This record gives sequence, C-alpha cells and structure tokens, in this order.
Amino acid sequence: MKVTRQQFEALALEQIDLLYRVARRLARDPHRAEDLVQETYVRAIGAWESFDLQAHGIKPWLLRILHNLHYSQSLRDRRHPVAVEPDHLDAASAVESTALDQFDPDLLDQNVASALNDLPGEYQNVLMLWAIDGLSYKEIALAVDIPIGTVMSRLHRARQKLSDQLKTYAKSEGIIRK
Repeated sequence: MKVTRQQFEALALEQIDLLYRVARRLARDPHRAEDLVQETYVRAIGAWESFDLQAHGIKPWLLRILHNLHYSQSLRDRRHPVAVEPDHLDAASAVESTALDQFDPDLLDQNVASALNDLPGEYQNVLMLWAIDGLSYKEIALAVDIPIGTVMSRLHRARQKLSDQLKTYAKSEGIIRK
C-alpha cells in the first residue's frame, strides 16, 4: 500500500523514541545517537517513495536504515585512531580499582549492565530489540537483515552468555553456591 508523503512522515515520526533508544545503545553516546537518528530520517524521507506499508511496516524499515548507518560509520571510525583525554583514563582506572568486598544490590545492576555490554554486538542488538523494544522475531529479522532462525539462535546464545556471566558473579559474591 502506497502512502502520501504526509502519511509517511507521520508514521515515521511515531518511531522517533524507539529509534533514539536503539541509537543510544548502538552509539553509546547521546550526541552520536542524535546524529544517527537525524541521518536515518534524512535517508528515509529521501526514499519515502520506495516505502511500501504492507511489505513489512515502517518500524523494521527505519531500524534497518539506522543499523546500516551505524555499522558503516563504525567501520569508518575504526580506521581512524581516537585520542583519549588523561582525565578519562584516570576516571576509568578509578572505577576498575573499586573492590567488591561485600554484596551490594546496586552493584548487581552494574554487573547486569556490564554483562550486557560484554556481549558481542550482534547478540546485544538482537537481545535489546527483543527485550527492551518489544520487537517480534520477524521485525528483528527485517530490521537487522538476518533470517528469523538466526534471530532465535542469537537470542538463545545472548541469554546463555548473560546467565553464565551472572552466575559467575553470584558465585564470587557468595550469593549462590555451586
């Protein structure tokens, strides 16, 4: 079903919060996330005539544009060295030197976040699109351009890796025993 440009823009703007959440997770920087979302909309509006509402819906279509932009920018950025400010290095070493002497529930949240960040990017993306953004397997497959079976296996592996990492943490803190 073809839509008018006004209809397209209305449908696209309904997804701005979702796109920004996904962009924040991908870029891990609010300014880069904003740039990604803006560039996604620039590209989407430039190609609005090729959009077919019945084919898959607008959400996976916009997410695919966002993911493609992020990955192409990431590949480009990896080729260029990045300078790190000495203050950032000092702050990072201070965080790493904090000892986990006793169990603290706030640290559990930090460990969950850390375990999520330690997941390979392809597992993290699929898990977050499913768990946080509530996309179906089909929508994830369309957004990330992979088969549904791959979505399912990546979700399984992501959950397994998280479980293993959190069990290790729980054992080291004496929360659970072998």
